[in-house]
Amino acid sequence: MAIALLALGLASPALAQTGVDVSRLPIDLDRIQRGLRESADREERQGLTLRYRVQIYGQAPPIVLFGPDAHLASGPVPYGAPTHREMMEQATPKEFRAPAADLGALIRWLAERARK
Repeated sequence: MAIALLALGLASPALAQTGVDVSRLPIDLDRIQRGLRESADREERQGLTLRYRVQIYGQAPPIVLFGPDAHLASGPVPYGAPTHREMMEQATPKEFRAPAADLGALIRWLAERARK
């Protein structure tokens, strides 16, 4: 019984694919086929000059330059020019990026040594 149900379950998608009646669909196949014939790529050759003509029908997505979360009035622009700090981090190797010596601490240490 289980084998029969399994065989029936596997065969049902194949039966559904072959039973589609295209005439009942709400589309005009002749118009689609005519449009595809008209929009076919064409190639013309005249000596070494090649001409290609491609017709594409469709609507391009809208170009969104600044999204709703873009705050251009305040703050840095995303993907804009790098700051001075970012340029220095890129140009200076990590070994040479150590903080500068604290001269104030050195002077305090020398003053304490002088008092003793």
